Amino acid sequence: MPNFDTYLTENRHRFESDLFEWLRIPSVGTDSAFDRDVRQAANWLAQKFRGLDLDTEVIETCGHPLVYAESPKVLGAPTVLVYGHYDVQPPDPLELWETPPFEPSVRDGKVYARGATDDKGQMITHLFGVEAYLKTRGELPLQVKFLIEGEEESGGAGLAAFLSGDYDNDVPVKEKINADIVVISDCSQYGPGQPAITYGLRGITHFQVNLSGPNRDLHSGGFGGSVSNPANALCKMLAALMGEDGRIQIPGFYDDVQSPSERERRQLAALDFSETECMSELGVNALAGEQGFSTLERRWLRPTFDIHGLWSGYQGEGAKTVLPAKAGVKFSCRLVPNQDPAKIKASLKKMLEGLCPPGIEMEFHASRGAPGLVLSLDSPYVEAAARAIKQGFETRPVFVRTGGSIPVVNSFASILGIDTLLLGWGQDDDNLHSPNEKFSLADFHRGIKSSCCLWDEISKVDA
Repeated sequence: MPNFDTYLTENRHRFESDLFEWLRIPSVGTDSAFDRDVRQAANWLAQKFRGLDLDTEVIETCGHPLVYAESPKVLGAPTVLVYGHYDVQPPDPLELWETPPFEPSVRDGKVYARGATDDKGQMITHLFGVEAYLKTRGELPLQVKFLIEGEEESGGAGLAAFLSGDYDNDVPVKEKINADIVVISDCSQYGPGQPAITYGLRGITHFQVNLSGPNRDLHSGGFGGSVSNPANALCKMLAALMGEDGRIQIPGFYDDVQSPSERERRQLAALDFSETECMSELGVNALAGEQGFSTLERRWLRPTFDIHGLWSGYQGEGAKTVLPAKAGVKFSCRLVPNQDPAKIKASLKKMLEGLCPPGIEMEFHASRGAPGLVLSLDSPYVEAAARAIKQGFETRPVFVRTGGSIPVVNSFASILGIDTLLLGWGQDDDNLHSPNEKFSLADFHRGIKSSCCLWDEISKVDA
């Protein structure tokens, strides 16, 4: 049998051809006009799994189907669950694409197409990694399971129902997909030529506050100064939520926040990051945030409060001197591990109720929220992944957190009680959700080799 490198080289063009074929399927999961295409993408993927003799199912859900596949159980070895999604974002606005979004185009070593990096291109590296291992070694050294959904971009209702056990199966869902570790490649490297393992995610909780005052918009000259103005009230209430030092003023907000360890702070300080370049890229003349922390620490290790939308009064051209009857805001808090969304919700609601002035009625709406998660850097799976990535990318990965949230990671932690390795092959500038989405073909192939090596390295971990 050929070795990994020989097989990967001999099949390099075929891997790309298969990727391009899959990218041509417009599996836009958020638009019912594409339902047949979404189904075609699921069936295409299932056929690829069956071609490797994996036990494969297309599982119907309340929305788009799940594609599930597994290799045989290996006694005494760990089991890996690979998660990904085959649905993609809508391609709009079409006029901003340099080439058609569902006709892959290669320019400067990158493939441009919707889904190139989010998540078709990244996810399929693990399918090819399994293929390469089987074709060169005959059998896998551990069990690999795949759970690939078609609704990641539209809320994941089908997967959520599946994970909660709302399906009639001979085998309970928790038993069916149980594993020792989850692998997800739906994120990014730290930068070009610098792969990364993401070991921490911030959580999130969303809020909407609506204020109502008089029963109609009023003339500000005739009524101003005698009736509470919902817009003025909202501005005061929001301003009270954050201090000049960047600290969030919600009572008890920091009670469960752990300060970053010196080890983490040293690791982040050692990363190649330039505040000057960051400001230039963003078009701002200063960076801001909680005092006493670096920019990367603020992004990844500290909680936040951010307003996303404000509305009230007249928005048209010129002046209209009204005292508005209503005002509203949408905002969220990014949370770090150990913070409880429910606790923060209760404290915030009580604080806003106390700040709401007489003559104003408040409606408070909050999402369920998701907590932050962190994987110990001492986990043997982290080191196993680092060894595999070094073989694939020829450089050792750095360890980073991310300021974003991936709700399915919380689901795997809460339902299955297992951790997740976030191994991204893409780049931050790959235009996810934007026109001209792209993926480096060199990183695509490095991802395949890293995946192939990952099965060996994880198999060495005591299950």
